Amino acid sequence: MADAAGDPVSGAAPGDLVETFRAATARLAAGVCVVSAARRRGGSTADHAMTVTSFVPVSLYPPMALFCVHAEARMREVLDDVDTWAVSVLDARAGHAAEWLATPGRPTIGQLGPVAHHRGVASGAALLDGAQAWVECRTAWIRPAGDHDVVVGEVVSAQVAPGARGALVHRLGRLAPLPD
Repeated sequence: MADAAGDPVSGAAPGDLVETFRAATARLAAGVCVVSAARRRGGSTADHAMTVTSFVPVSLYPPMALFCVHAEARMREVLDDVDTWAVSVLDARAGHAAEWLATPGRPTIGQLGPVAHHRGVASGAALLDGAQAWVECRTAWIRPAGDHDVVVGEVVSAQVAPGARGALVHRLGRLAPLPD
């Protein structure tokens, strides 16, 4: 059952629950981040990154955070090989990087080539220059949750970029800059 805009409405048949849930949660504005990890093999480093809207602080004592990753995503496979990763909390001007790193089928090798970044000291992972803050973590645990896995990490480093640059938010399937 759908409304005039084609969005599922409450009271939909159980088979429509997934689409109704998707429509309901699309209305939740979420901050946009990029999670990255560096996989080292045979003397070389391969960077992996993905756009997420599921980064959440969990605890201050000790500092911990989580993000969710699709169980079939390349990043999930990488997390089996590395124990550190980083999060770049994107600023209002980082829409292009967020879109690129959310593109299905983008090349694995060199995927960060078009994105300005530097290396995190604690994780070795890419930290996007177009961010307002960076958090580096060591994986504490990973648990399955439906078609995604929940990744919880202990924060080993956190930095805030100088100057206010707004935020990038995701709502109704679109990215939008949010000024300070």
